[in-house]
Amino acid sequence: MALAGAVKLFFCLVLWLSCILSCSQGKQNFSEFPYPFIKRASWFSSSSSSSTGSTSSSGGNNAYDYIVVGGGTAGCPLAATLSQNFSVLLLERGGAPFSNANVSFLGNFHIALADISPTSASQAFVSTDGVINARARVLGGGTGINAGFYTRASSSFINKVGWDAKLVNESYPWVEKQIVHRPNLAPWQRAVRDSLLDVGVSPFNGFTYDHIYGTKIGGTIFDRFGRRHTAAELLASGNPQKLTVLVHATVQKIVFDTSGKQPKAVGVIFKDEKGEQHQALLVNRPRSEIILSTGAIATPQMLMLSGIGPKADLQKLKIPVVLDNEFVGKGMADNPMNSIFVPTKSPVQQSLIQTVGITKKGVYIEASSGFGQSSDSIHCHHGIVSAEIGQLSTIPPKQRTPEAIQAYIKRKRDLPHEAFKGGFILEKIATPISTGELRLINTNVDDNPSVTFNYFKHPYDLERCVEGIRMAMTIVQSEHVTNYTQLGKESVEKILNMSVSANVNFIPRHPNDTSSLEQFCKDTVITIWHYHGGCHVGKVVSPEHNVLGVQRLRIVDGSTFNESPGTNPQGTVLMMGRYMGVKILRDRLGRTAGI
Repeated sequence: MALAGAVKLFFCLVLWLSCILSCSQGKQNFSEFPYPFIKRASWFSSSSSSSTGSTSSSGGNNAYDYIVVGGGTAGCPLAATLSQNFSVLLLERGGAPFSNANVSFLGNFHIALADISPTSASQAFVSTDGVINARARVLGGGTGINAGFYTRASSSFINKVGWDAKLVNESYPWVEKQIVHRPNLAPWQRAVRDSLLDVGVSPFNGFTYDHIYGTKIGGTIFDRFGRRHTAAELLASGNPQKLTVLVHATVQKIVFDTSGKQPKAVGVIFKDEKGEQHQALLVNRPRSEIILSTGAIATPQMLMLSGIGPKADLQKLKIPVVLDNEFVGKGMADNPMNSIFVPTKSPVQQSLIQTVGITKKGVYIEASSGFGQSSDSIHCHHGIVSAEIGQLSTIPPKQRTPEAIQAYIKRKRDLPHEAFKGGFILEKIATPISTGELRLINTNVDDNPSVTFNYFKHPYDLERCVEGIRMAMTIVQSEHVTNYTQLGKESVEKILNMSVSANVNFIPRHPNDTSSLEQFCKDTVITIWHYHGGCHVGKVVSPEHNVLGVQRLRIVDGSTFNESPGTNPQGTVLMMGRYMGVKILRDRLGRTAGI
């Protein structure tokens, strides 16, 4: 405990010194946040009397041209761009990432995900499929808790969604110049790169942001010192005179004026870190908007909590219906991933995804190393993600047997620390056909909704997983990997058994897990957090991402996607925030706006 405290103190000291050293010439103004426009949500009550609801939507200190809900991967670049010309209020339910060591350092990547405390940068949830997952709860969103890999979408994806290719190609570099880096390739990543080329995932495309067939090295939001650069840093490009960012501001619902022909969004009600409620309003102009950028889980959840969704479901929870739309929360998808653990003779350098194999079969092969359960975490209680309590109830009752629970606990307890001295080959399905849905459990915005992804429900998804696992096993047994691990060529069954025994989900195991690759895929499926859908274009939003059937409400995030772009969506979601911001400005002010 003393050592842990010393380590934490060291990290805090490093962060404090780095902030002091980064101050520009002249007066040093050290504060809790690096940008003066970022404040705690409780600041709102002292900023104007309108926090009590006394200001009308016609204006006032508390009225904004744009209210962006969700300071995440899309929300930060969107708010920064819009603030060039208009007043913007950005509301983020989590805290700031700048002094959070679990967010800031690559070596702590797994700690942020394992932290299930109320102030954690990640919020764990378990889908009804039994797969452990996470939602971001920090300024910067998913860029604060993900594996950092950066890639652009394919040109076919851009064409499918109907975006302006010229503006897209202007928006990607805007992001890349500020927070994206070229990785220092780790030894494990080199071994996997060479093995991918040996098994035919070619050509080698070198270092590139482009999404093209073959093997490549992608970008990363971690710099050469292992420091993470999140979407929150893009806020520095905003206009500090017109941008207000509130952290620990949990939006409860959108407020509508329903007196006209169509419901019109007029503001939001949010809760601050002290539990006090406030109301923020739009100025009374036709083109002022509330923009939801809360991600594929929270955006359909927020719509339903605000009265937009399937009428019968809303009425069951006594939510006043603003607009009946049966498609809200439907078509939820998550790219299923399976991992192969590869033990090594010696400890390996930590690395997150750097090398990627993009196949024409719709399978991606990626790699990581040096991350896993620590000697402390193997025996500790993981709260809501433990099999013993809580979220296990999301597993269908027929599978929720005492034997399954005890088997899960035993597998966790019996894993030796040495088992994580190695690397992982990750296999991901590119565009799953299987989809599910999101439903409200209650009206508490802090609680996770019920989410079902139906992994491998469609046989073609399962067929591709089997092909991917076969390819992964060929890589594991390749000369480049065995030379690196110094353990020789292990049998397929032995390698698969190590992955089956790991504590990856709450799905009961089967005796044929290592002899049937189909069963292995089903029983060891995990997520890489690339879930999307729930607010699709043409069903919930227009091609311009305006919510259908209501005025002054738009969605800018991955909930509108039919597929996850690239091998990792964060680059495209970051770009999307900038792209939509510029597009909104140009539509309102002319072609030169936002440049």
